[in-house]
Amino acid sequence: MFIDRTKVYVKGGDGGSGAASFLRQKYMPYGGPDGGDGGSGGSVIFEVDSGLRTLLDFKYQQHIKGSRGQHGQGKKRHGKNSPDLVVKVPPGTMVYRDETSELIADLIEPGQRAVIARGGRGGRGNTRFANATRKAPKFAEKGEPGEELTIILELKLLADVGLVGFPNAGKSTFLSRISAAKPKIASYPFTTLTPNLGEVHISSGRNFVVADIPGIIEGAHQGTGLGLKFLRHVERTRLLLFILDTAGTENREPLEDFNALQRELRLYSEKLSEKPQVVVANKIDLPQGQENIEKIRKNLPQGLRFFAVSAVTGEGIQELLFFLADELDRLEKEERETVSEEKLQDKERKIYRRRDEPEELSVIFDGEAYRVKGERIEKLVHMTDFNYEEGVERLQYIFSKIGLEERLKKEGIKEGDLVRIGPMEFNFTEEGF
Repeated sequence: MFIDRTKVYVKGGDGGSGAASFLRQKYMPYGGPDGGDGGSGGSVIFEVDSGLRTLLDFKYQQHIKGSRGQHGQGKKRHGKNSPDLVVKVPPGTMVYRDETSELIADLIEPGQRAVIARGGRGGRGNTRFANATRKAPKFAEKGEPGEELTIILELKLLADVGLVGFPNAGKSTFLSRISAAKPKIASYPFTTLTPNLGEVHISSGRNFVVADIPGIIEGAHQGTGLGLKFLRHVERTRLLLFILDTAGTENREPLEDFNALQRELRLYSEKLSEKPQVVVANKIDLPQGQENIEKIRKNLPQGLRFFAVSAVTGEGIQELLFFLADELDRLEKEERETVSEEKLQDKERKIYRRRDEPEELSVIFDGEAYRVKGERIEKLVHMTDFNYEEGVERLQYIFSKIGLEERLKKEGIKEGDLVRIGPMEFNFTEEGF
C-alpha cells in the first residue's frame, strides 16, 4: 500500500523529577541536602532511511512517544537520561505542524536527522537550591514535560526525472524499458495507481532515478481523477519528461494532450511549470505514430527538446537516455553553484536572537477563567511540586518578579476569579495566589 500523507501525534519524553533528600549517616544526623537531579527525557528524532518508499508504517503507528528520564535519588544520585527515539522515514518526507501548517523539517538526504519533539529536562534536586540564606531547602523540581505536537507527514518522492502524461500514454512501459522497475501495465486508464521509481544505469557512475507519476487529466489541479494526490510528487524532480501518445490510440490529439498537461501543471504551481522539460513522442512503432512525428515537432514551443521513441521496441531510447544524463549533470552543477551562493548570503544576513529578549506573556479571559499563556511560565508551573510548601512559595515569588499579578489586575481580574496556567488552576486573592 502506498501512503504519502498522514497525521501523527508526537511527544518527547518527560524529564525525571529531582529528589528532595537529606544526608542521614551515622554521626551526621542533620546532614545537608543531597537530592539528585532527574534525567532528561528522550527526544523523538526522524531519520531518513533510503530503503523506505512510503509512509505506510505511520498508518499503524499514529502515536509516537519518547521515554521518560529516570528520577533523581538521595546521596546526590542523578537519574539516567533516557535515550532518544529514532524513527525512520523515507527520503522526501516533509514534516508540518498540524495547527499552523508550519514546515518543521524537510528530510531528503540518507541519514539526515531532525528533532521533531524534544524531551524535557530533568527536574533539579534540592541540592541545587541550597544557598547562603536557604541552607536546607525542602523541595525539588518535577521533570519538565516533553514537547508534544500533532504533525502532518507528507511524502514527495525524490527523483531526477518525472514522467508526466495522460493515462495510457505509455509511461509505465517506458519505465520498464529503461530500468528494472516492474510497474503494472494494461490497456485501460489509470492502470498505475501509485508512483513507481526506477533507476537508470547509463554507464559506470552515471545513474539517475525516474518517477512514473500516475496519469494526470484535465482538472487534476483541483483534485479531478488522481489529481492532487500525486501532483505533489512531480515537485521534487529536476526535469519533466512529457510522454505523448503519438499514435492517438485513445482518440486524443497528442498536441492537445501536451497543452492540457502544461495547463494543469501551471495551475497547480507556476514554479513546477518552469522546470526544464523534454517532450517524448511515444508509440512510433504504430503507423499513425510515424505520421504524427513531424506535426508534433513543428508545433511545439521553440527551444523545447523533442525525441521520438517506441517504449515497446526500444527505438530512440538510447539517444534519449544519454541526453537526459548530460542534462541532469548540467542541472546538478547549476544547483551546486546556486546553493553555495545562497549559503553565503544566509551567513552574511544571519541575525542572532538576543538572550535577554523578554518572553511574550499573554492573559486571555475565556468567559470562565483567566488563562495565562507563555512557554516559560507554563513549564515552571509544570515543574513545581505542589506537595512542597517551599516550592509553592518559590513559584509565588517568581510570579511577583515577572509582574503577573499586575498584569491580571490590568485585565480586570477580581477576588476569587479563576486563573489557569498550564494544567493548574488557582483562585486569585489580593494577597496572591
